[in-house]
Amino acid sequence: MSLESVKTFFATHAPEVAVIVTELSSATVIQAAAAHNVEPDQIAKTICLRAGDEVVLLVASGNSRLDNRKFRDRFGAKPRMLGADEVVEQTGHPVGGVCPFGLANPLKVYLDESLRKYPIVVPAAGATNSAVHLSPDRMAELTAGTWVDVCQDPKAEGAQ
Repeated sequence: MSLESVKTFFATHAPEVAVIVTELSSATVIQAAAAHNVEPDQIAKTICLRAGDEVVLLVASGNSRLDNRKFRDRFGAKPRMLGADEVVEQTGHPVGGVCPFGLANPLKVYLDESLRKYPIVVPAAGATNSAVHLSPDRMAELTAGTWVDVCQDPKAEGAQ
């Protein structure tokens, strides 16, 4: 059902965007990068978080890590990840297929600046083996997403 809700979303809002279903799992960043022949950072992972009383979706580049202080400064609350059952209840998508499209409930979508490194990013599409390829700006447009800077800066953190 989740994959179908995403297909319906794109058929209605962006028929030019193809939902790609692969035989390979794309449930993790590494698996998705291999399945779609892209860099891991081009994978647009979607994280379902609670910020105080509000549930939000954060979409960030594949290797990005959430910066708790930046998140707290932006949202006024510590980020809390939802459990798998809550994620399915809120989004309608299984963990590994969570995306900001075809949602079961209206949720605010935030896109981290880390996504802007590449002209094309690859978010999941409602199943652990589906995705779409689109520009970060097109994703922001389709989701009414708000750009934020809440992930660690790899250069400042000494990350890879």
